[in-house]
Amino acid sequence: MSSPYNQYLDRNTANFAALSPLNFIERTATVYPDRLAIVHGALRQSWSQTYARCRQLASSLQQIGIGKNDTVAVILPNTPPMVEAHFGVPMAGAVLNTLNTRLDAETLAFMLDHGEAKALIVDPEFAGLIAKALPLRKSTTPLTIIRVEDALYGEPAVQLGEVTYEDFVARGDADFAWELPENEWDAIALNYTSGTTGNPKGVVYHHRGAQINAISNVLEWDMPKHAVYLWTLPMFHCNGWCFPWTVAARAGVNVCLRRVEPQAIFDAMRDHGVTHYCGAPIVQSLLVNAPAAMKEGVPAGIKAMVAGAAPPASMIEGMEAMGFDLTHVYGLTETYGPATVCAKHAAWDDLDIGERARLNARQGVRYHLQRSAQVMDPETMQPVPQDGETMGEIMFRGNITMKGYLKNPQATDEAFRGGWFHSGDLAVQYPDGYIKIKDRSKDIIISGGENISSIEVEDVLYRHPAVLAAAVVAKPDEKWGETPCAFLEIKAGAVVTEADIIAHCKQHLAGYKVPRIIIFGELPKTSTGKIQKFELRKQAGSASAIAV
Repeated sequence: MSSPYNQYLDRNTANFAALSPLNFIERTATVYPDRLAIVHGALRQSWSQTYARCRQLASSLQQIGIGKNDTVAVILPNTPPMVEAHFGVPMAGAVLNTLNTRLDAETLAFMLDHGEAKALIVDPEFAGLIAKALPLRKSTTPLTIIRVEDALYGEPAVQLGEVTYEDFVARGDADFAWELPENEWDAIALNYTSGTTGNPKGVVYHHRGAQINAISNVLEWDMPKHAVYLWTLPMFHCNGWCFPWTVAARAGVNVCLRRVEPQAIFDAMRDHGVTHYCGAPIVQSLLVNAPAAMKEGVPAGIKAMVAGAAPPASMIEGMEAMGFDLTHVYGLTETYGPATVCAKHAAWDDLDIGERARLNARQGVRYHLQRSAQVMDPETMQPVPQDGETMGEIMFRGNITMKGYLKNPQATDEAFRGGWFHSGDLAVQYPDGYIKIKDRSKDIIISGGENISSIEVEDVLYRHPAVLAAAVVAKPDEKWGETPCAFLEIKAGAVVTEADIIAHCKQHLAGYKVPRIIIFGELPKTSTGKIQKFELRKQAGSASAIAV
């Protein structure tokens, strides 16, 4: 017999609307039209102005034929056009592809082709890089290039594109009637992540997940209305952990920052009353180790979010000395950025710094609106005992998980095997449910908040004619968290120096991926010939870095 709850109680426009972070800017511009939205140099832009500009951007994109599921790529620092792209591009029905500004031309060319970008918004700082990437494209799809002009940067060495960003926005209709997606599962963003083999994988986000993670950010931080958020975290990284949408939800202020430098950060904190910011461990270390005079007058109580390597006791002490409140989070590109948080307890405040550091070093518990984060046995697909000792793999399931990898069904199926997203990170889970990473099963090196595939670096090393065997592992680094350390066996009779290897790597890799240490010698192997990386990690720990 049919349930009465299924009779006449259908979904309709009166009782259902697709979840999308585009709702946030519409509401904020209506409720708080004159509140400050964006600060950049001398620019002060309100939420009503920002909303109108985003609608103009969407309108202009549609005028050049861009619509649903078309890709619009951007290569921008943390400037106003990057904030506006997070709303204007999806308002046109398109998918936003934020390109990593630290990548090489060859990789960027691959991404533009693979994502089938139809438009590209370019900051003057990266015009030269894009000029190198464009001839490397294999696609014949026409690409409209829109060039940004920024007085804080100056004139670029290379002029790209026939239209400036300001002129392009001005062509659009400030009253453009954008619509929510027909399906909240529709794609909103494309983010590329370094795979362990082959080309980068395109991680696809949906509107539902973007809104849900943006709200989770609010909940994890108890983020108030009109928060003042400083952009040190790159917005190209997991869409800034969804914070462009979070700030709009709270009618906050986006304080833009072209470059991450301690003086500029402390000046912005003082000048604009910053209340929140996110950053990799290297950013926090820059601030902690800055001269005392540079920190004078910085507002107390600033909330900082750190991801990547666990914050050591010295960092926690340094942040506390500045009056900052540090929150440790963990996630991946595939989980919209942070998807677990080391939620702190009042009882921890009375513990000594060593014990607080130990507790805060854990990756923590699931984000508010993530369904589950669990350490699982990847073979049995059962949770490991929560004893703080039994190793397993961190897995996620829920709304804060990607749609999948673009044009890569095999990798998608592998990632979602057994109904969970497999992170590839090995960890333990404690009796209180908190997770702590112990190792990375795919040998990803996290340097300055950026993921480096050891296999990618090894592939480049193997291209050198003198190299017989290569292995790359992470070496702990006070500044960067980790840096690549390369171990090489050289072919008989070959002569090669550290400088030769580094010069070779610089030709094929982004700068942050180039090994900081080169060690020559026979590599330890198992009886079957497999390189024993655990032995190399021990050696790397005591090796001295060289200038790169």
